[in-house]
Parts: sequence; structure tokens; C-alpha cells
Amino acid sequence: MFEIIILGIVQGIAEFLPISSSAHLIIFRDVFGIGSRLINEDIAMSFDIALHLGTLLAIGIYFFKDFLKMLISGFTKGVKEAEGRMLWYIVAATIPAAIVGVLFEDIFEEFFRKQFILIALALILMGILIYVVDKKMPNKKELDKITLKDAILIGCSQVFALIPGFSRSGTTIAASRALKIKKEDAAKFSFYLSAPVVLGSVCLFIIKDGFDLIVANMWIFIVGVLVSFIAGLLCINFLLRYLKKNDFKLFMIYRIIIGIIVIGWVLFM
Repeated sequence: MFEIIILGIVQGIAEFLPISSSAHLIIFRDVFGIGSRLINEDIAMSFDIALHLGTLLAIGIYFFKDFLKMLISGFTKGVKEAEGRMLWYIVAATIPAAIVGVLFEDIFEEFFRKQFILIALALILMGILIYVVDKKMPNKKELDKITLKDAILIGCSQVFALIPGFSRSGTTIAASRALKIKKEDAAKFSFYLSAPVVLGSVCLFIIKDGFDLIVANMWIFIVGVLVSFIAGLLCINFLLRYLKKNDFKLFMIYRIIIGIIVIGWVLFM
């Protein structure tokens, strides 16, 4: 159970930092062996999605007022107000990833979950990319100034997050910075976008065969979700504060280091 707690913490942290939660869960469990005795191949994917439920709850709690304003304004005022526009921008940005996810997620998951070298290379590549883009682009555009085109382009970037290692938050933040959106606002929009994507994944998981798996492994799922929820809340607050004065260099360095460790582990252990 201690190892399940570790995986919950990993999910809560890696979901919101631009370091790829799916890659870290795969690396910690399948490469380093943490939690592998309890989380076998039959429930590994289901457990990962269940952990996302914890981070979804963290998003919902942390941004509850924001989402409430968006829903009220979006359905009463449409796109006339900033909050209403944001709601429909989130919907538009979610569509590309939703379509590709429904059609091809199983293919991506079955192929990439065991390709540890490719996952490590994706970690390294995306770490460098997000740092370079952030350095080259000015902090110019605020969140309430983004356009529908911006939202759709950022949404399309989420498709790359189906490949473990690229990171959903990493790709969306990098795309936002490429469009000159301020760092803090890029992170916030990334958090907003994660809600419908994660909600969709959790719902599909439960509809398919998730309920029976949850019942059969109740305590594993409960502990994992609770820990990822707490870690997620703390991590959202940390990243929003961190980006006010710092860039993405720390995350680039970390991604390169963990990528090299995984490559070394696979080749020599």
C-alpha cells in the first residue's frame, strides 16, 4: 500500500507539472517496479485512469469558482463575456483530442506503454522544446485575450499527449507559449483543458469495464485517488506561484535527467 501511495503522489505531481504523468506512472511501476506487485497488467491502465480521477477532483475544487462562472456565463450570455467565451473555447479545444483519443487511444497505449526508450526520448525532447519556446516567446497575451483559433491550436497539441512522455500539460503550455500567452495564463488554460479530457477518460473507463475492477480492488483505487487528489491540489498551487518568477528550465533539466536514467536502466539493468 505504501507503493500505491507513491504512485498516487507521482500522478498528483506529474499531471500538472509539465513532466508527463502517464510516462512517470509507467516508469515508476513497469521500469522501477514500484507497485508492480499489486498493479498487474490487467488493471494497470484502469488504475492509471482512476488516479486521474483524483487529479480531476483537484482541478474541480481549485477552480470551482472559475468553472461556475464559465458555465453560468456560457449558457446565459454565450460568447458576449470573457467567462462565456472561455467555456466554449475549452469545448472547441477539447474536440481534437477527444476524437483522436476515442479512435486511437488503445493503439497508442498498447504500443507505447512498453516502449521505454521512446518514452524517455519523448521526455527529453519535450523538455527541451518547452524551455526553448518559453525563452523565445514574450509574455504578451493574457488569458481573456486568446482567440478561438488559439484555443483550437492549443487543443490540437493535446493529441501528442497520447504518447507517454510528451505530457498533456507540457504540450498545451508549450503551444500556449508559442502563441505568446503569458506563462501563468498558459498553465491555467492547461489546467482548464485537463478537466473535460480527464472527465471523458474516466467516464469511458467506467462505462467499459471499470466498475467491476474498482469493486474488486476497492482499497487500491480509494487510496490512489485520495493521494493523487491531495498531491494535485498542492501541485496546482505550486506551479501557478512558481511561474510568476521562474521559467521552465528546472522542468527541462529534470526531464532530461529522468530520460537518461530510464535509458540507462533499460540498457544496462
